Amino acid sequence: MKIRRKLPKPSRAAAPLYVIGYAGEPPSPIELATWFDLEYGGPLRMKTASGQSPDLDPTQLIHAVHGPWEASFTSLLPEEDCATWRERLNWGHHSAGQVIPPSISPGKAVDVVLHAARLARGLTLLTEGTAYDLKTQAYLNPSDWKDRSLEHFVTGDHITVEQGEPAESGLERFHTSGLAKFGLDELETFSPRGLSGRPVMDRLAEAADELIRLGRNPTVGSSVPLLLSGTTVQIVRHHTVPSPHGPVPVREISWGGTESSDGP
Repeated sequence: MKIRRKLPKPSRAAAPLYVIGYAGEPPSPIELATWFDLEYGGPLRMKTASGQSPDLDPTQLIHAVHGPWEASFTSLLPEEDCATWRERLNWGHHSAGQVIPPSISPGKAVDVVLHAARLARGLTLLTEGTAYDLKTQAYLNPSDWKDRSLEHFVTGDHITVEQGEPAESGLERFHTSGLAKFGLDELETFSPRGLSGRPVMDRLAEAADELIRLGRNPTVGSSVPLLLSGTTVQIVRHHTVPSPHGPVPVREISWGGTESSDGP
């Protein structure tokens, strides 16, 4: 008896990591697979839940596997969905696709995020279109994508560190966007107004990089050493902040805390 391998399910809400608006004709799944194999060595294997050929219906969800890496995409969204994204993102693209990751643990997220980004890059380049990263709220034109080697992962390609609106206390707020891709809470910190924000943003980026390496959310009250700068960050509190896409879990950090072990 042949055992059929189950396809991993997309995330619970089936929320995409990327929506790609096309400037030209929507690419077929076979075109994407051919491009991917040339760029990254292939083979990109594609399956559908129904077992149909991926090219029979461009609106179906296609599961794309490259070695141990997995993600799903739809090369052409239904017209109603395309119209919704066109209004929401304020762009002129009349057709669009999307890339969706499966539900995975933070410890295994790096491979999936990297694979999903490559699929989104392919859909963007093949159509001279525009990708929208829902977690960082960034628009990516063809020239914005970084051409990395297969083994090369750079945290800054997938998250951003931003200076937000001043807090009520008059402090400046700095925060990450994109850690949610890795199953992690976003980070925030505060600094007195009037000081240079660059050192704060650099340290916040280093803290984000370390959490991705650890693959877990540290508990409130625990400390995380940052080896590159020789500093330590302490997790001060956990809360949620509003965003256009719903509440975002955030962990506030501060510098100079004493190391402690994580509790349950």
